[in-house]
Amino acid sequence: MRHEKAGRLLELARMLAGTAEGLTLDEMAERLGVGRRTAERMRDAVRDVFPQLEEVDDPPTRRFRIPAGLDGLFQAPTAEELAALSAAAEVFAQQGAGARAGALKSLEQKVLSATRSAARRKLAPDLEALLQAETIAVQAGPRPFEDETVLAAVREALLSMRTLRFRYEGGATPGRVREVTPFGVLFGRSNYLVADEGQGPRNWRLDRVGDVEVIDRPAARPDGFSLQDYADQSFGIFHDDTEDVVLRATPAGAEDALRWRFHANQTLEARSDGSVIVRFRASGMLELAWHLFTWSDRIEILAPEVLKSTLAQQIEIARNAHASGTVVAAS
Repeated sequence: MRHEKAGRLLELARMLAGTAEGLTLDEMAERLGVGRRTAERMRDAVRDVFPQLEEVDDPPTRRFRIPAGLDGLFQAPTAEELAALSAAAEVFAQQGAGARAGALKSLEQKVLSATRSAARRKLAPDLEALLQAETIAVQAGPRPFEDETVLAAVREALLSMRTLRFRYEGGATPGRVREVTPFGVLFGRSNYLVADEGQGPRNWRLDRVGDVEVIDRPAARPDGFSLQDYADQSFGIFHDDTEDVVLRATPAGAEDALRWRFHANQTLEARSDGSVIVRFRASGMLELAWHLFTWSDRIEILAPEVLKSTLAQQIEIARNAHASGTVVAAS
């Protein structure tokens, strides 16, 4: 128990050393999952061990931080942390996300080079064992486009709050030069730039962006815009009319549905008959229909009607595409 308490205090110390603006007591309590009074006692205990803890006035509250950071003695990584970092880099590499894979590999080298030699020697056997015992299952799907030149220009425009100009080989007029206000990047099965050309945010496929440059014209996201909130509006990437979705997982699919994340704002309701009702509000009915097909008869669409018709249309398109083919029995 004493070791657990010491570990929690060190965790708080790392949080306070890892923030430039500091943390309030309420923020400490939230991150640690404890009450405010417990967070207050833990802060006092951290101050006893790290007297460099400083208090910053931020009316109407106060913030706390350890401005000089922590000594490397307290920052040695674990084998599990390094294995997770290596695995994340491998996932990015397998997805074709070379820039982000390279960034994680660079971070891994920095962490190891900052670790004392004695700690590195102690870590090596466990780290090697974990890397040999754990791997990532490759899933079928598109390899996201991730060009370092394009990403670098997008990030420069975002950080400097300037306009982005590029030639776009998509949309109704392929090859047209666009000038947009960049809002952010959505990484996923395909990567998209979220930007505004004057009619609100829309998605631009990064693999169709070329001749990109940052031009000297101010461009800032509107106040209150949240990229996460924007992404959460849709089931996937496509944004269209927002619908109230109601699904019924049959008793055969209920267990999986209870563990499944259909949407960020979903609610789940277990029924007495063993089924589960899933509710959320989202756009992107085509992508949702594609996903629901994989559930076979374990999911029933209760609403909206447009989702039912979209799934039926997609099934009919697939049936027609294969109906004329010759089915060859497996030997």
